[in-house]
Amino acid sequence: MAVYRLCVTTGPYLMAGTLDNISVTLVGTCGESPKQRLDRIGRDFTPGSVQKYKVRCSAELGELLLLRVHKERYAFFRKDSWYCSSICVTAPDGTVSHFPCYQWIEGYCTMELRPGTARIICQDYLPLLLDHRKRELQARQECYCWKIYAPGFPRMVDVSSFQEMESDKKFSLTKMPPHVDQSNSGNKYLPGFPMKIDIPSLLHMEPNIRYSVTKTTSLLFNAIPASLGMKLRGLLDRKGSWKKLDDIQNIFWCHKTFTTEYVTEHWCEDHFFGYQFLNGVNPVMLHCLSSLPSKLPVTHDMVAPLLGPGTSLQTELERGNIFLADYWILAEAPTHCLNGRPQYVTAPLCLLWLNPQGALVPLAIQLSQTPGPDSPIFLPTDSEWDWLLAKTWVRNSEFLVHENNTHFLCTHLLCEAFAMATLRQLPLCHPIYKLLLPHTRYTLQVNTIARATLLNPEGLVDKVTSIGRQGLLYLMSTGLAHFTYTNFCLPDSLRARGVLAIPNYHYRDDGLKIWAAIESFVSEIVGYYYPSEAVVQQDLELQAWVGEIFTQAFLSRESSGFPSRLCTPGELVKFLTAIIFNCSAQHAAVNSGQRPLGTYPDEHFTEEAPRQSIAAFQRQLAQISRGIQERNQGLALPYTYLDPPLIENSVSI
Repeated sequence: MAVYRLCVTTGPYLMAGTLDNISVTLVGTCGESPKQRLDRIGRDFTPGSVQKYKVRCSAELGELLLLRVHKERYAFFRKDSWYCSSICVTAPDGTVSHFPCYQWIEGYCTMELRPGTARIICQDYLPLLLDHRKRELQARQECYCWKIYAPGFPRMVDVSSFQEMESDKKFSLTKMPPHVDQSNSGNKYLPGFPMKIDIPSLLHMEPNIRYSVTKTTSLLFNAIPASLGMKLRGLLDRKGSWKKLDDIQNIFWCHKTFTTEYVTEHWCEDHFFGYQFLNGVNPVMLHCLSSLPSKLPVTHDMVAPLLGPGTSLQTELERGNIFLADYWILAEAPTHCLNGRPQYVTAPLCLLWLNPQGALVPLAIQLSQTPGPDSPIFLPTDSEWDWLLAKTWVRNSEFLVHENNTHFLCTHLLCEAFAMATLRQLPLCHPIYKLLLPHTRYTLQVNTIARATLLNPEGLVDKVTSIGRQGLLYLMSTGLAHFTYTNFCLPDSLRARGVLAIPNYHYRDDGLKIWAAIESFVSEIVGYYYPSEAVVQQDLELQAWVGEIFTQAFLSRESSGFPSRLCTPGELVKFLTAIIFNCSAQHAAVNSGQRPLGTYPDEHFTEEAPRQSIAAFQRQLAQISRGIQERNQGLALPYTYLDPPLIENSVSI
């Protein structure tokens, strides 16, 4: 008689426990155990519980390959969900096997778990395990289907493809852990949202894309205090113009921070206007110029009063001190009608100078892409209100490009495509799946909520922006058509834009440190699992993954420079580093922070080498954070967007 000892951990989340019968079957190289029910006196699987059981076999099973978890009806109770964190099995000879689960098991079904050791397909030679990989991916691909949202957009998840499993259906799909709670919330109209939010459908999506009820509720209802306050003051439904600039401050009365107070005091100053190009929420627009483009006919005489004696516009160009923010993408953007009034959009060219004091200040602004009598060039020497109005139009254009392209397209939508390809092409035992798991969590759901509340026809975008939904579709499709691998990789982007030497560019400095930390971490993981070029090239699942990203995210556009195949460990390291950086740090830089980068609460890597790499990564991030906090003590406006504890692990808000 051989006795196997099991330790079963239920997640600590709301309604994570179950009353259903739970049984297990152990499958080894020498046979499999009888199906055995896990049952002790009292309720077994309560939230946060750790229960121990014994499984008796007539003989030892050899190396454990699979653990089947059977979830079946108990008496007359209705089915419920169970969040199983992990199951640890100790063999008669003392060998310990960890079976990570970290997912909800729905309805009545059988789920197969593999040991936590990560394995690429080349390392699996047993037909049983190869078949398991194949069936897992087939099930995922049937569940997660691509959808075309609009022409020229990255493909996205088709939520309509999710269907409830039949109560008696047996399946062996190992799912991506969602940290999901259940809820019976009803449909709600939320203040500030233009449409009814079907909360149950969001919470009861297929398990791998759902939020916990806490997270979903937080996302939807955090907007209530601000929007309700605005509604009470008559601002939310306001259809007239502002009477004076000071009235706009009323919007922020209940959300005051040090940053908002600083902006309120300095927003109209040229120095702060230039500073925002470096460390605001859209720090990716500046390009260094060696000569002026023909569409911006600025002369030395125009800017001489600002440059002062002893230099010239040509000299400053040669020194690399002249920069351009070009909003060309707005030139053909359709405009919208709000409250019966046509709206307007500009496509500015903003010329900036890095002065001897190390400050970036605006030199000239042209509000269209076509020079001429109808497109004057505004200068700091113009009247105060003319110059302020020109800067305000630039900021309006900045808002449109930032929210639609820099933020939503280049982080949310692309990261959704990465999450989809990961789910569809990499089995749970794959090391790259385990690596990317924390950085793709919740992205499918937050994007689904955004499309339901913001991007839908007559939604928030249609109600509050000058370009409306049609303009948004234009901006994003045009933006993707011009987006390149160079743009996607921070060091390459900074080098291509010629901004490596600008002082006080905290986004660049902090971003490069975080990029290096991620790259070092990824290099260790890749080096452990991919010791040679041949291993990379022979990993058919990995090649299918990168190929699907190229096809579905970047629409097979060769000119994008994105890889459609990976040939070396170095290429894999760069691609993974860019994905993790954009799903975490870049999103934080252009949005805000809420979950710490480098946090891995679920232990999917069970080998010692990757666990040590994770610990080293966390120490490196902590060191970066200490440096940022020390630097910020000397800044009038601290730059905190890329402080690692304030960077969320994934696009989850």
